[in-house]
Amino acid sequence: MTQELSDYSPAEIWKWEKGSGGRFANINRPVSGSTHDKPLPVGKHPIQLYSLATPNGVKATVMLEELLEAGYEDAEYDAWLINIQEGDQFGSGFVDVNPNSKIPALMDHSTSTPTRVFESGSILFYLAEKFGVLLPTDAKARTECMNWLMWQMGSAPYLGGGFGHFYAYAPVKIEYAIDRFSMEVKRQLDVLDKHLANHEYMAGNDYSIADIAIWPWYGLLVRGGLYSAAEFLSVHEYKNVIRWAEQIADRPAVKRGVKVNRTWGEPDDQLRERHDKADISD
Repeated sequence: MTQELSDYSPAEIWKWEKGSGGRFANINRPVSGSTHDKPLPVGKHPIQLYSLATPNGVKATVMLEELLEAGYEDAEYDAWLINIQEGDQFGSGFVDVNPNSKIPALMDHSTSTPTRVFESGSILFYLAEKFGVLLPTDAKARTECMNWLMWQMGSAPYLGGGFGHFYAYAPVKIEYAIDRFSMEVKRQLDVLDKHLANHEYMAGNDYSIADIAIWPWYGLLVRGGLYSAAEFLSVHEYKNVIRWAEQIADRPAVKRGVKVNRTWGEPDDQLRERHDKADISD
C-alpha cells in the first residue's frame, strides 16, 4: 500500500526552531564551531587519532593496523575515543583539528610542525603517501585506485545519511525516503558487484586504500553488520561483493582495526582506546 502524502509544505525561509528527532537529534545543529572548551589528549606516538568505530572511523584504524602489519613501526599510534553521541566532536580541541566536527581526525606530530588531517579519504591518502604503500605507483593503476576512493566518498552518504538514517534512525518511517535510498544503495551494490566480477580488489590485483575505504561501508553491509539491513536489501544477490568482503574481513589488520574505538557489541570486540600494540590482538 502506498503511504499517504502528508500536508507538509516547506516554509519560505527555513528556521531552526525545533529538534529534528531521531537518534542524533541532540547533536544536530545548523552551525559549526565548538560548543565547549576541551583540549585533546596527546599520547606517546607521533600519530594521534581521534575517532569512533563507525564505518568512517574504521577506515583509519584499519589503515594504521595494515601499516603496522606490513612492518612500518613509525605508524604506531594512539587512538582516542570521540563519542559523537555525547558531542565530543564539538570540543574546542577537536574543532581545531577538524573544523567540520566529524570523525575521524588525525594529528601527525612527526612533521616539523604538527600536521592535521581530516576527512577519512584524506587520512587514507595521506598515510599511503607518507609510507609509500597501499597506493599504486603506476599512473594508470594509481588513477584507478583514486577513482574508487572518490567513488566511495561520494557514494557513502547515500548509504549512511540517506538509507541508514531513514531506515534505522529517523523518528518516522517515510516510505518515499526509504524507497529512494534503498534503490540507490542497491544500484551502488550492483556497480561494485559487476566490477568485482572481473577484479580481485577494487583497483585490480592488489589490495589498496580503495578497498580500505569501501569495505567498512559496503563490506559490512553485505556481511550483515550495518543497520541490520542485509535481508531487507537482499544482499545475497551480490555474490562478488560478498566474496571480496569476506576476503578482506579475514585480514589480521582488519580484524584488529574494527575493534579500535568501539564501545558496543561483544566485549571481546571492543577496545575503547588504543595506545600500544599490546592493547589489541587479532
